Amino acid sequence: MKPNKQVVMYLIGSLIILFSCSTPKKAQNMDNKPNIISIPPEVDTSKTDPFLKDLLNKYPLQFQSILQNKKTNNVQIIYTTVDRGKNGLASLKNYYYNVNTKNYFYPASTVKFPVAILALQRLNELKQKGIDLNTTMVTEAYTQKQTAVFNDATAKDGKPTIAHYIKKILMVSDNDAYNRLYEFLGQEYINEELHKRGYKNVQILHRLSISLSEDENRKTNAVRFLDSNNTVLYEQAMQTSKMVYAVRKDSLGKGFYRGDKLVNEPMDFSKKNNIGLEELTSILQSIIFPESVSAKQRFNITEEDRQFLLKYMSQLPTESTFPPYSDEPTTYWPSYCKFLYFGSEKGVIPKNIRVFNKVGDAYGHLIDVAYIVDFDKNIEFFLSASIYCNSDEILNDDKYDYDSIGFPFMKNLGKIIYEEEVNRKRKIVPDLSGLKFVYDKN
Repeated sequence: MKPNKQVVMYLIGSLIILFSCSTPKKAQNMDNKPNIISIPPEVDTSKTDPFLKDLLNKYPLQFQSILQNKKTNNVQIIYTTVDRGKNGLASLKNYYYNVNTKNYFYPASTVKFPVAILALQRLNELKQKGIDLNTTMVTEAYTQKQTAVFNDATAKDGKPTIAHYIKKILMVSDNDAYNRLYEFLGQEYINEELHKRGYKNVQILHRLSISLSEDENRKTNAVRFLDSNNTVLYEQAMQTSKMVYAVRKDSLGKGFYRGDKLVNEPMDFSKKNNIGLEELTSILQSIIFPESVSAKQRFNITEEDRQFLLKYMSQLPTESTFPPYSDEPTTYWPSYCKFLYFGSEKGVIPKNIRVFNKVGDAYGHLIDVAYIVDFDKNIEFFLSASIYCNSDEILNDDKYDYDSIGFPFMKNLGKIIYEEEVNRKRKIVPDLSGLKFVYDKN
């Protein structure tokens, strides 16, 4: 007997449904164990050159502990060799160790250097007003937190000027001098000019050593420039920055003090100044060797301005007449603000060595960005470094490891790179005579 067609179709359909609902053996979890998803390890995007890494590893006594904790210490280093061509032009080669713009460090006083350069640039833009770096600049105060400046007792003539502020910044890293230049330039000018030169991640947002709100730092004092007869040559009203900040999520530590109270959470640095070691190094290189960077990266300053910067970057406090830092050798010793190679040493610096640099130290960070020359051995090199010295991870407690970790690291690093340079072969011996200056007290 022939099977009923409808019955056959029914049986076939049932079998299809049965097989489609059954679980393949390969997909069954026979041991009832959870499926484990493999997460790839975090990729380290920091820049590290084998040459510099190997060099540091040759000195385990000085660096092993720090390098083993490079993440905690946020150690970042850039060493730059300088080779001269027959025409005297410099060829630079950077070597990196653990350099990463994503690994935030508080730049402290290093931000003063680009601000000093931009102050000279702004003066050149205003030269038709009859003002220059030695013109008297009076600072007004129009809000409760602002302060005025009409005189400067440390200047020879008692008058505040851009030149005198820059001297203070470069020799002893004076905070008030930086604040006055910040007020003269305004927040928008500083950041826009740095961004134009390719330093897109830089944010210079506040004065130093003064507790002000974000809004108060957006407002900068009015200034007036006066001639010798106190006639106003140029007047600039109080400015309010409308700059929109790029969003950052930078925080440090596991706790911090707000007044006398310990707050058990990371300290927020997202609205504090930000500039990386690569940017700082490039800015210094653009002043030492303008031709080594693209035209876009150069600042609009004169050669006279550049020489002014070089002189006071390298002049020691003990060589300064005005400001009279030489009268206070226990406060401002010869190697003051020369971290690399000298660390916290207070002895006399050899006359054959000159350091053209800018340092910073705050919130447990030590930073130095330097160009170092030895006139006797005819060597020159750049060295930039930052290190975080805060083993208890508490900020604002004034318990930082500068003396036990930071300064020894800076000193040892400077010395091993110096020795590397002494032994490095050069095809052409550099002419360093243009870097010899007549200082206030030679």
